[in-house]
Amino acid sequence: MKLWEKGFRIDGEIEKFTVGNDFLLDKALVKYEVLGSLAHAAMLHKIGVLSKQESVKIKKALTEISCLDKSGKFPIAQQDEDVHTAVENFLTKKLGSLGKKIHTARSRNDQVLVDMRLYSKENLLEIKEALAALAATLIAFAEKNKEVPIPGYTHMRKAMPSSVGMLFGAYAESLLDDFKLLDCAYELSDQSPLGSAAGYGVNIGIDREFTASLLGFSKVQNNALYVQNSRGKAESAIVFALSRIMGDIGKMANDLCLFSMDEFGFFSLPDSFTTGSSIMPQKKNPDVFELVRAKASVVEANLFKISSIVSKLPSGYNRDFQLTKEPLMESFTIALPSIMIMDTALGGLKINKEKCTNAFDKPLFAADSALELVKKGIPFREAYQKTAESLDAVECPDPIANIKSKKHLGATGNLGLEKAKSELSGIVQSTSKEKSALSSKFAKLLG
Repeated sequence: MKLWEKGFRIDGEIEKFTVGNDFLLDKALVKYEVLGSLAHAAMLHKIGVLSKQESVKIKKALTEISCLDKSGKFPIAQQDEDVHTAVENFLTKKLGSLGKKIHTARSRNDQVLVDMRLYSKENLLEIKEALAALAATLIAFAEKNKEVPIPGYTHMRKAMPSSVGMLFGAYAESLLDDFKLLDCAYELSDQSPLGSAAGYGVNIGIDREFTASLLGFSKVQNNALYVQNSRGKAESAIVFALSRIMGDIGKMANDLCLFSMDEFGFFSLPDSFTTGSSIMPQKKNPDVFELVRAKASVVEANLFKISSIVSKLPSGYNRDFQLTKEPLMESFTIALPSIMIMDTALGGLKINKEKCTNAFDKPLFAADSALELVKKGIPFREAYQKTAESLDAVECPDPIANIKSKKHLGATGNLGLEKAKSELSGIVQSTSKEKSALSSKFAKLLG
């Protein structure tokens, strides 16, 4: 049965169109639907809607669904429409009229939000763990190669001396900033919508704080109407954070594509990390980096998709919200493996130190040369002009000695990697603590 069934049949084509692919997407949400239903059933028992015996029976049936889902044996058919209907139909078939009580004081509107927020919280923590691992790899790579000189570029032209340590340290610090965006997205998702029903509350004395606590939410999302009006806001914040992460690793991937070209030759991947051409025998292609670069654009497009769908909608629930689910879920399924594959690829990355050093030429030291004149008391603008007029006279010092000589914080001779390590350590600890707490809440509900 449809949860909204009222004695008439819907046109088959209309049904197919309105259901879309929710019944396929929702296979990833069974776990969270069960958890939300367990918390709701516990609350219904607390306020006297369900007896102790009824509550036990519902919990047993919901736990059975969880077990079936883990073994891939809980199907969601197109005629079910979504996971909410599939679960309730299972309960009704199993428990008869008792199964029909589970929907008391809730709507599919708050159910889908509970599912998506629990799904988002768990996946955000997975993203944070993978990102922390990648950041740690980058910091270690930067530390190991902090004295390997490499030209720094602006406008795609050689600019000033840099180092492999500086380049990879910059990647690491960009990811550390991304954790702040993830934290903001997590905070928006960490508020319980359960009990808002269709967006206007219910005339039963439900306990929203109780269900929020059972599900591991830090608070209740207060205004029942705003719960629905906020649809797309948390999703946008999440996909924005994921798009910035993908943008950062996409930039890294682009740099590595560029600097591994024969014309540069600074970096290379082992043969086992490359693919070939069907016509050119010599090709060893960095497809892994090219695909990460492209997938960054897909996630960014998903952000635009969600923002466009929810913009300028009237207050209250609108079916348009249904279409925010797929771009959010797709963004998670793109971002996590992309982060992990970049970590794997970096583990095999090789540096050609000779080519890095040989890429240095006199003009690369021009800015340093001008500043040497400043040290002798010449005003910088005069030193700049004098150096520009005699670039051939610029000295070409040892590149390694040059990068080691720059000692201010953040320069090549003082990358501040210990600061990055300390920040990352705090992130790892807080993520582990939050993940453990959430898992404990889930286990307690299921147990």
